Amino acid sequence: MIKEYDIIVVGAGHAGSEAAAAAANLGSSVLLITMNLTNIAQMSCNPAMGGIAKGQIIREIDAIGGYSGIVTDKSMIQFRMLNKSKGPAMWSPRSQNDRMLFSKEWRNVLEQIHNLDFWQDMVIGLTVESGRVTGVRTSMGHEIKSQAVILTNGTFLNGKIHIGIKQFGGGRIGEKSSTGITENLNALGFTSNRMKTGTPVRLDGRTIDFSKLEEQPGDEVPGKFSFTNTAALTQQRSCYLAYTSTKVHDILKTGFSESPMFNGRIEGVGPRYCPSIEDKINRFSHKTSHQLFVEPEGWNTIEYYLNGFSSSLPDHVQYKALKSIVGFENAKIFRPGYAIEYDYFPPIQLKHSLETKLIANLFFAGQINGTTGYEEAACQGLIAGINAHLKINRQSEFILKRSEAYIGVLIDDLITKGVDEPYRMFTSRAEYRILLRHNNADIRLTPKAFEIGLVTDQRFQIVNKKQRIISELIAFLNTESISPEIIESALINKNTPPITHKVKLATLLLRPQVTLQDLMKSYDKLFNFIANMDIDVINECMEEAEILIKYGGYIEKEQEIAEKIDRLEEIYLNPEIDYFKLQSLSYEAREKLTKIKPSTIGQASRISGITPSDISVLAVFVGR
Repeated sequence: MIKEYDIIVVGAGHAGSEAAAAAANLGSSVLLITMNLTNIAQMSCNPAMGGIAKGQIIREIDAIGGYSGIVTDKSMIQFRMLNKSKGPAMWSPRSQNDRMLFSKEWRNVLEQIHNLDFWQDMVIGLTVESGRVTGVRTSMGHEIKSQAVILTNGTFLNGKIHIGIKQFGGGRIGEKSSTGITENLNALGFTSNRMKTGTPVRLDGRTIDFSKLEEQPGDEVPGKFSFTNTAALTQQRSCYLAYTSTKVHDILKTGFSESPMFNGRIEGVGPRYCPSIEDKINRFSHKTSHQLFVEPEGWNTIEYYLNGFSSSLPDHVQYKALKSIVGFENAKIFRPGYAIEYDYFPPIQLKHSLETKLIANLFFAGQINGTTGYEEAACQGLIAGINAHLKINRQSEFILKRSEAYIGVLIDDLITKGVDEPYRMFTSRAEYRILLRHNNADIRLTPKAFEIGLVTDQRFQIVNKKQRIISELIAFLNTESISPEIIESALINKNTPPITHKVKLATLLLRPQVTLQDLMKSYDKLFNFIANMDIDVINECMEEAEILIKYGGYIEKEQEIAEKIDRLEEIYLNPEIDYFKLQSLSYEAREKLTKIKPSTIGQASRISGITPSDISVLAVFVGR
């Protein structure tokens, strides 16, 4: 009944959807297996995409040919660019999305891919022969063959839901957990552990008094995530801010004795940067208030998400505390918050391609690797899907360096440093974040995706056109001079000193107060030069040209540093090296190098506990 496939993807969340799409678009026959086909790419937690560093990841996924950016744009109900008061390396796009429309759009995307099939079932184990995965076994009794398997199980592996003293199996509330895979992988020699995440109450918007809350509208001119021609927002829904109080905290504390977090029933480690409300009250007892974000779940629903009020306390305690928040005195809830525990596999068991070291052609992506967040999961799925296709076709791996993408930073962090708590991406994790701006993701990555066949020639040519226009615009700004009388009033209005003689336009643009738009308004020759360029991409080109001029010195210096460090990535280490025979290495280095088996000296240098002297020893050994 079910044929053999090139690749089987297990799980249809954000990681699984990107993995299946990428592998199928590259030409592999793909089977996507999920326990519930109506919940493809479900937004299990908050209905939002992007944010600090996460927005850059979505832009990178789009630049490589993934679909998260396109689906986000099509289901967006609000857009905000975060950190605009800081430098461009910190600008991060974020959207509020229609939860149901997001899932619908993802399913539409997947159903348009002709060599992608679907099967609703639970995978309970793998078939493995001679150290290579050969397919999966399902709860319906099917054994389906494939050349590669990608596991993207999210929070479903032996998932357990906690609400106060109540606990029951589930991967999400209302959905059963997945059993069998963890036990099968452990028997094959993999190591697993437990993690925990949580989600807040969902509210009836008709019972919230928004007049008592602080409105948080979207940007006046909303942006978007995809570099393709997705439609821009013409209307938006507002979010709102609310605040807890000491009264709310006191009520929540009455449930601490029944909290599974505090009485030991939850064994898994929770996310450091998205703690539950009871954890925040406990850890930050000096704070009398915590900010909450009241977020609509879609265009045509009364349901709201209370971001910041994640909880596993008894439902009656959650409800009583909620009604003590200003604006929520008459609130009704659709369902309580809950915590969920699930199995994950420490990612040091993976290669940079996300293939497991232990079993050939088996790939892990998403929360199974200890990450948290839709964006982190989606980019892993994309990379796993690409590399699974390349592996079975005997082609070179698709690996992104830390200096090339946030995706490269994330994957390198996972497999080099491992995780002992849910991993979340931040701009601070990227040492080359000036290079990894959200607006240049297509310039950085689309040519690489074109080389492997994941983006069309048309998209590649658009990027080439952008690069040409940016170069022409920078050249014009560096050669064209402007007279003092032309720009004097504009400079005075910008509270920056006037000039006394002709200066290059690029020199004026170095001033923080002066923008390219300011120069266009004052200098007709510049305006006409830009007006004659390609209108489709000119706004993006103007932004990039301005950044390259204003921050050119910083960008050039960081590029030089990245190139020096990248040389260490070209010095490869044989996986068969017996590090315990290298007595010049510290004992800690020998232990960690043996456990992680880094592929290059560059990767070895990033392992915690490896010293510069250890790297020198390795360099001498490899040279010998």
